[in-house]
Amino acid sequence: MNAPIDVSFFARNAKPLTSYRPYWAKRFGTAPFLPMSREEMERLGWDSCDIILVTGDAYVDHPSFGMAVIGRVLEAQGFRVGIIAQPDWQSAEPFQVLGRPNLFWGVTAGNMDSMINRYTADRKIRSDDAYTPGDVGGKRPDRAAIVYSQRCREAFKDVPIVLGGIEGSLRRIAHYDYWSDKVRRSIVVDAKCDLLLYGNAERALVEVAHRLARREPVESITDVRGTAFIRRPGDPTAEGWIELDSTEVDTPGHVEDHINPYLTTSEQAQVQGQSCSKEEGGAAPADPQVRPITIHRPQGAGGVAKLPRERTVIRLPSYEQVRSDPVLYAHANRVLHVEANPGNARALVQAHGEGTTARDVWINPPPIPLTTAEMDWVFDLPYARSPHPVYADEHGRHDGATKIPAWEMIRFSVNIMRGCFGGCTFCSITEHEGRIIQSRSEDSIIKEVEDIRDKVEGFTGVISDLGGPTANMYRLGCRSPEIEAACRKPSCVYPGICQNLTTDHGPLIKIYRRARALKGIKKILIGSGLRYDLAVQSPEYVKELVQHHVGGYLKIAPEHTEQGPLSKMMKPGIGSYDRFKQMFEKYSEEAGKKQFLIPYFIAAHPGTRDEDMMNLALWLKRNGFRADQVQTFYPSPMATATAMYHSGLNPLKGVHRDERGEKVDIVRGEKRRRLHKAFLRYHDPNNWPLLREALKAMGRADLIGNGKHHLIPTFQPVTDGGYQSARRKNSTPVKSGARVQPRAGQVLTQHTGLPPRETGGRPTAVARKPGRRPGA
Repeated sequence: MNAPIDVSFFARNAKPLTSYRPYWAKRFGTAPFLPMSREEMERLGWDSCDIILVTGDAYVDHPSFGMAVIGRVLEAQGFRVGIIAQPDWQSAEPFQVLGRPNLFWGVTAGNMDSMINRYTADRKIRSDDAYTPGDVGGKRPDRAAIVYSQRCREAFKDVPIVLGGIEGSLRRIAHYDYWSDKVRRSIVVDAKCDLLLYGNAERALVEVAHRLARREPVESITDVRGTAFIRRPGDPTAEGWIELDSTEVDTPGHVEDHINPYLTTSEQAQVQGQSCSKEEGGAAPADPQVRPITIHRPQGAGGVAKLPRERTVIRLPSYEQVRSDPVLYAHANRVLHVEANPGNARALVQAHGEGTTARDVWINPPPIPLTTAEMDWVFDLPYARSPHPVYADEHGRHDGATKIPAWEMIRFSVNIMRGCFGGCTFCSITEHEGRIIQSRSEDSIIKEVEDIRDKVEGFTGVISDLGGPTANMYRLGCRSPEIEAACRKPSCVYPGICQNLTTDHGPLIKIYRRARALKGIKKILIGSGLRYDLAVQSPEYVKELVQHHVGGYLKIAPEHTEQGPLSKMMKPGIGSYDRFKQMFEKYSEEAGKKQFLIPYFIAAHPGTRDEDMMNLALWLKRNGFRADQVQTFYPSPMATATAMYHSGLNPLKGVHRDERGEKVDIVRGEKRRRLHKAFLRYHDPNNWPLLREALKAMGRADLIGNGKHHLIPTFQPVTDGGYQSARRKNSTPVKSGARVQPRAGQVLTQHTGLPPRETGGRPTAVARKPGRRPGA
């Protein structure tokens, strides 16, 4: 991490994943599944595991499941890797089933944050879990990463704990916790882990594993990018770093005093507590503890050289400060997001505790993204592409009572890229995977499609998705490596598409055409979210997508129609949606297909007024949409929108204590959040009394009536009080006991009134895709 900034951070001297000398246990070969029991270890000839991974998800050996990727990557490096999946956390005994790991524990809550997985946006407990066999809820604890780390420490006290996954990534500094409505400490402090690996951690994990295998003490591993750890004040390993104090806002840096022209040089030095005497060491500070930063001038240049970023650390406001001061919380959040580009990010440090309990959470710069060759290597590892046999039913299958919905959803899909440069303030993808797009090669993608066709049981010829966090960011990025390494913008597409961003969808079109031309492939669907403001830059791509890769419906996410909330989300205006809709309908008509767009919207996002939701409801009615799946804003840890929610300020505009700080309208309280949700479901009679009351209070009683131009009618039918959610177990039961199950052939899409998609099978509830933003 101390290397100088190169022309491109991809060209930086990052050690390739495949260049390490394999660990001696490589001789044991490849396991069909990573072992989950002593019996499996014995069949493999193992007497112990070098690394044991603990996860809150069921173990599915598929590259869309983080624990499988990490396990196979470590296995390819020669380590013996065992997995403890969804252990009973009531005692340490279930954490001892595989014995003592020789090198370290790898701990994660799973593909999803455990709190978001268990609670709705209204803090109600979910009864299901898409990452558990049988879709059963309650198989992992709240704040699973912390609980698992504690039990690992109890099981084998002296074994290092390496924490990873999205739950750890989003909590690497002091963060606002929506469920307790307070600011919590960094998870590094609460979990008492030795190292936290944030983001996609293959590069950091491989380096850490080999260094621990060489018997290097874990406390000395402080120079790996993408890691966070604890340092005590005065730790000698922190020597040589230049610290920048950013613990306050609206506080100017040191300003030099004006020179008094009537004083001699010697008198000026005396005023400043210094001396010009050579015998006294020149102009040395009077206080020997005060060491001014030395500014070096480059030879032959008149300007001042910048401080070396690779040896500069920014001190954030302490945990105690951000806990008691929302303004400083917003400031710390802003600094964290500004220091997010691997090409120029500086290390961060945040104090926790005082006196004898004082310690610093040190966060190294983000990891260098994987190259295309490294991405191919990771995804070409020998995944079984199915759940572990321990989850099979009595018939040895995984599609019955023990079905894992998240696996069922991605069973026939292919992940072609990572990362997102959209920067949506409510989304967790960027904070976890970064803004740099990491793409696989065309050959690697096609090989995986062929493997699905030839090896995956139950394949019918339909690939459910070629995508990732965003469907159409494959191979998109900055035109200039120099600009990319220096850029500090939070988004490449807001407020408009950056002139330096490539928008060529040609490589993606080529993959689509090559994949659907494969023998045995009947259809390639695109199930990932589409960035439509990028898509309209390539009419050829939109035509290709609409005419060949839409299965009746295409989901996109304008999120809102009004500029107020859109500006806080960093999303494009509704005009971009209208342009895409015109192209979608044009190419659908040319192909002779009846296809429909399904737009998604968010209720109660920071910056949303009641009038904004009213206008959105009017737009929905004018366009004939009736939302079934309603998404309410969910303040996930570390997101910029969450900083808005907690502080009432807009970090995107800078953070100030005076009138320069932009205030944000925050939707708090159950009643107002329910109102915003009701506007999205304006067609539900259960919501009409609440909407009538609100419209009258807003002076818009003119929208209450029985005409087509009215939003809600004057009459009130008898309602059952029920609500049928797409996640059926989370539906509100009807008061009268009336039957609300869908009719045969009816599909639960976001909007009713649209023809059902022809699938030939029974409709199923949709599981959330790994890595997507929190839903309602």
